[in-house]
Amino acid sequence: MRYFFEITYDGTKYNGWQNQANALGVQQVVEETLSKLLREKISIVGSGRTDTGVHCVQQFFHVDIEKEIQRPELLQRLNSFLPKDIAIRKIIPVKSDAHARYDARERAYQYHITTAKNPLLVGRAYYSFKKYEVQLMNEAAAWLVGEHDFTSFSKVKTDVHHFRCTIKKAHWVKKGELLVFTISANRFLRGMVRAIVGTLLEVGSQKISVKEFQTIVKSKDRKKAGMNVPAEGLYLTGVRYPKNIYLD
Repeated sequence: MRYFFEITYDGTKYNGWQNQANALGVQQVVEETLSKLLREKISIVGSGRTDTGVHCVQQFFHVDIEKEIQRPELLQRLNSFLPKDIAIRKIIPVKSDAHARYDARERAYQYHITTAKNPLLVGRAYYSFKKYEVQLMNEAAAWLVGEHDFTSFSKVKTDVHHFRCTIKKAHWVKKGELLVFTISANRFLRGMVRAIVGTLLEVGSQKISVKEFQTIVKSKDRKKAGMNVPAEGLYLTGVRYPKNIYLD
C-alpha cells in the first residue's frame, strides 16, 4: 500500500532533505525511524529537495508499506521517536502509482527577513539592517509571474533538462520589522528562490532598477543576478497535488 506522509521540520541542524554520504539529511532520519518502527527496510521518496538549513512548513514523501498499519497509532509512535525538530502531520493512503515528486502541481516558498536584530529569530530569518523599498521590489517581482526561463537564478551545475518555470505568485509583504516574500510555481530550480530574493533586495536597496532586473531575467546569465541570500530565512510552505490521487 502506498501512503503520502505530510512532514514539517526545522532545517537548522540538517544538510537539507536528501540522503548524503557524509552528512545528515532529514530523509535519513525519517527512513531510519520508520524502518525501526515497521521492522522492515523503508525507503522514502520526497516531493523535492531542500538545501542545508532550509526549513519546511509542509512537504510530502511517499512510502510503500507491505504490512497493514493503523495510521493513528503509527503517527503517534513516529512522532514519539522522531527528534523534536521533525514532525509528521498526516498519513494519507494514495493510489499505487501516486508519486510525491512527479505528481506535485505547485510548490510554494516564503523568505523571511528581519530588519531589526532579534535573538528569537536567529536561524529562522535573515537579519539585514538595510532599508528596502518594498514597492520597488514588488514591481520587479511582478515581472516574474508567468512562464520564463530562469537560468539567471539557477545553480550552474544541475541535472534538469530545461530552465523554464511558471510562476503563479511572487510578492513582498512588510509586517512591522519582518519582510516576507511569497512565491509559488509549478517547479523550482536549485538555488532559484534564494537567488531571486538576493536580486530583488538589490532592487529594494536601489542598487539596480526594476528595468535592470527585467534585463537580468532575460539574460539567462547567473553571473548577472544577485548573491544567494542565506538559507536560514527560507521556508518550503506547501506542495499541492491533484485530488484524484487520494484514496481517502
